[in-house]
Amino acid sequence: MPYNKRLPLLMLLDSIIVFSAIFFGYFLLDPIMKTYTMPSLWVSSITLLISHHLFATIYRMYQNAWEYASIRELLAIVKAVTFSMLTTAIIQLIVFQHANIRVLAITWMMHVILIGGSRFSWRVYRDRFITPNPDKKRTLIVGAGSAGTMVVRQLLKNTETDLYPIAFVDDDPTKTKLQMYGVEVKGMIQDIPKLVVKLKVENIVIAIPSLTKSELNRIYEESAKTKAKTKIMPSIEDLVSGKISVNQFRDVQVEDLLGREPVELDITSISGEITGKTVLVTGAGGSIGSEICRQLCKFYPKQLLLLGHGENSIYTIDMELRKFYQDEIELIPLIADVQDQGRIFEIMGKYLPDVVYHAAAHKHVPLMEYNPIEAVKNNIFGTKNVAEAAHTFGVASFVMVSTDKAVNPPNIMGATKRFAEMIVQNLAKESTTKFVAVRFGNVLGSRGSVIPLFKKQIAAGGPVTVTHPEMTRYFMTIPEASRLVLQAGALARGGEVFVLNMGDPVKIVDLARNLITLSGYTEEEIGIEFSGIRPGEKLFEELLNDNEVQKKQVFPKIFIGKAEPIDKQKLYKVMETLLDLDSEEIKEIIIEIANTKISEKSKLSKAGA
Repeated sequence: MPYNKRLPLLMLLDSIIVFSAIFFGYFLLDPIMKTYTMPSLWVSSITLLISHHLFATIYRMYQNAWEYASIRELLAIVKAVTFSMLTTAIIQLIVFQHANIRVLAITWMMHVILIGGSRFSWRVYRDRFITPNPDKKRTLIVGAGSAGTMVVRQLLKNTETDLYPIAFVDDDPTKTKLQMYGVEVKGMIQDIPKLVVKLKVENIVIAIPSLTKSELNRIYEESAKTKAKTKIMPSIEDLVSGKISVNQFRDVQVEDLLGREPVELDITSISGEITGKTVLVTGAGGSIGSEICRQLCKFYPKQLLLLGHGENSIYTIDMELRKFYQDEIELIPLIADVQDQGRIFEIMGKYLPDVVYHAAAHKHVPLMEYNPIEAVKNNIFGTKNVAEAAHTFGVASFVMVSTDKAVNPPNIMGATKRFAEMIVQNLAKESTTKFVAVRFGNVLGSRGSVIPLFKKQIAAGGPVTVTHPEMTRYFMTIPEASRLVLQAGALARGGEVFVLNMGDPVKIVDLARNLITLSGYTEEEIGIEFSGIRPGEKLFEELLNDNEVQKKQVFPKIFIGKAEPIDKQKLYKVMETLLDLDSEEIKEIIIEIANTKISEKSKLSKAGA
């Protein structure tokens, strides 16, 4: 009912209750009305009526949606009734020199019962007699805490949702057999498979925002034993920010199962590096580069330079950031190729950035095996151009985004990234700029990740192709990797190779199986085929080799690797000859450098002679 129609009806109902209650109170104590005078009765009634409507307005009793009434609304009624009684008692004392306390006590009790009853009756009727749509899906709620209770409440009141809660499961034994909004806690998480069968559950909703990744995996493993579809409630951040409502569930994603617990960043140190400064990000349109830009904007730099070679990707991230930060940050999209030394020096000299995040690179391992010259031009000479420009124009900090594939690389991509690390490390020895590199493994959902490929294969009906049954990789979410890159930049003193703790490696075949299940299929429906290891691939990735002794942890999930570069003169001497060699010679020399197997008699020495 519209507010303008509901207000007069509620006020009329309250007026009838107020008048009848106080008359009943007087009558109950003195049926023949010998003790009380009519003036006292009428003054008390009118005072009570006026004060009740006043306090009812103050406590917003006429604005509440009473079909969803709870303890909070009951407390509002008690407060309004109590203060109206106190006001009436004060008026009685002033006018008649005494207060009819017993009458007011009886009236107070009747007001709470009758007004409260009138408000809660609609909720009782709604919950009791408005039956759920039989077409709604029977839903099991995992978690009977405050979040789970909120989910049930929202599902019960939302007529548009297609989910209907029929039971909870919770590992707290004290909650077993308890009911919340008429929905009973039927068992624990280990009971999910049998409850799904017994209660004919069609959907499972995970409603525990504080879940650790291991706990989420455990719940998912139990849910995966059933044919019910598993969903998860929105994150607390999305709920608080208003991006999404509590009953807008999403499917469990593989990122949920592979991600790790978030690290609290040192906001003060990062803010000191970024806030109010000019920051340049190369490769700003890429998966990592664009996320670095998003994370940087949270610290409000004065200028953010978005540099990239692809106009569409730079346009996309520029438009996205302008939507939220146009008035606070000067966003400058720059189309440039890091291989173009003149253009890079021009940009660096014009804008004089305080901090540079170098994320531009060719990262696809098999593709670079076929195009080693392009890998050298972009990953080595491109890094050299940006780093030397940063040194020339006095940039305070330079952070290069590297990869775990730079460790003992058998492939051209990893080798060129290790070569780039050594360029940065050598510059750090002679420059006032703090040059550092940050290594991490695969990121979930990036353009080069296997996950988008697997999803396309599943959508096409399969099979999902995995290179080898023992193939393993480290995984990290894009936001986590980007946040830790910013933190590593704030920790930089110059010359470090920071290594991000990637957690435990994951078998790619297990990742494929999880994706198939999450997509609602079985391995019988979507098969897995092994296609063989591709050119340049390793079965197992490493974050440090045997010679790169890991030092102490400098921040949660951030270590410093003792990765020593070869001599700068040798490094630059080889670079002078690289582009004059053929692809196979380039591969051999770059991989030899990356593995630091340097001797006077080596092919490297001959090539540089």
